[in-house]
Amino acid sequence: MYSRAAIWSRSCRYFVRAPIHPKQTFSISARSFAAVNAAMADATSGVTADGLRSKLIEQLQAQHVEIEDMSGGCGQAFQAVIVSPQFEKKTMLARHRLVNSVLKAEIAAIHAWTPKCYTPEQWQALHQ
Repeated sequence: MYSRAAIWSRSCRYFVRAPIHPKQTFSISARSFAAVNAAMADATSGVTADGLRSKLIEQLQAQHVEIEDMSGGCGQAFQAVIVSPQFEKKTMLARHRLVNSVLKAEIAAIHAWTPKCYTPEQWQALHQ
């Protein structure tokens, strides 16, 4: 069986014969459903704000850490405020490199990472 499908061009009208397909149904097996669920689980990075916070406190002796998940909970974008005495006498670039070296594996798994690094004195002056 064929139906007519009209195709318009600039100069004239053409008719093309296209096959009519019987109504197709869609079904998914339990195995396929499990594979789809596994793929969806892999869509998240597995990185959590608590995991980042604990690693920064442990390895940088951070006195204050605020981590905000900017991606709506899927763990793909984080913004952080980090206060550590290890940032003393370091430029902003050196501070960011220090943080990035501590979180190398986590940063590789996420889409966006925005740290704001302060010394304890800078943090205290900021809040006065």
